[in-house]
Amino acid sequence: MYALLLAALTVVLAGAAPRAMSRLVRFRRAPRPALVAWQAVSLSAVLAALCAAPAAVPYLNETTQRWLVFAIAGAVTLIVLGRLLLSGHRIGTRLRAARARHRELVDVLAAPTSLSSQVEGRADGIRVLDHATPTAYCLPGRRSRVVLTQGALAALPDDELEAVLAHERAHLRGRHDLLIEYFTVLHHSVPNPVRSPEALGEVRLLVEALADRAAVRQSGPVTTARALMTLAQGQAPEAGLGAGGDGTTAARMRLLAAEPLPSLTVALMYAYAAAVLILPLALLGLAWQ
Repeated sequence: MYALLLAALTVVLAGAAPRAMSRLVRFRRAPRPALVAWQAVSLSAVLAALCAAPAAVPYLNETTQRWLVFAIAGAVTLIVLGRLLLSGHRIGTRLRAARARHRELVDVLAAPTSLSSQVEGRADGIRVLDHATPTAYCLPGRRSRVVLTQGALAALPDDELEAVLAHERAHLRGRHDLLIEYFTVLHHSVPNPVRSPEALGEVRLLVEALADRAAVRQSGPVTTARALMTLAQGQAPEAGLGAGGDGTTAARMRLLAAEPLPSLTVALMYAYAAAVLILPLALLGLAWQ
């Protein structure tokens, strides 16, 4: 029964697959295709759940057993959809409110005179806070901000500061906050028995690694690594994305020194993403043949 196959596929893609994928650490060396693969797996899990009930329709007749199958598949579909909508509303509302409050606070506390000569001439959207701990993070949204502390400006030479700004602006330009929000919504919408915290942690690491690539293009791997070490003790707020202080610095330092993956491996990662995404739709199509 294709409906049962789709229900089983939902459980596998929501629980077992993320745990297995998080152990394939070598694929972190290609963060963009790795993120595409993670998105494909998560979206495929949602599609499999939503397709379960439609896949049961062609097999319905007057027997009680088949109506029971349809009822179970329909319940899975409605539960998944309801949890997604509820989780999306709660998390989206909370994050946007937190960003708005933090943005207002930063704008009040960061006086224009606190901008050092290191960022003059390119200070649009940059706010500097009077704090000794070297910290850098961005606040995404329509009125985005890059936030630095005086400690960061004092500790970072110009080339490392350029790397940090490139990192944060890559987050803003790529809207990495939406990607993390998407996975956070999926994480909280999945029932606890099949929930995979490894997936959310891996996506956060890959997002930071992707922004690190922008910093490397700006300033080189050695300068970027030095900047990450300087900012390792800083802490970004929940509403922001930071270059350091998130517990991933050591792993990202290793990625900066690692060789890129071969082109064939990257192509296979994209092929895997496409196959996983097509699978639930193919099963639905087979059910209706």
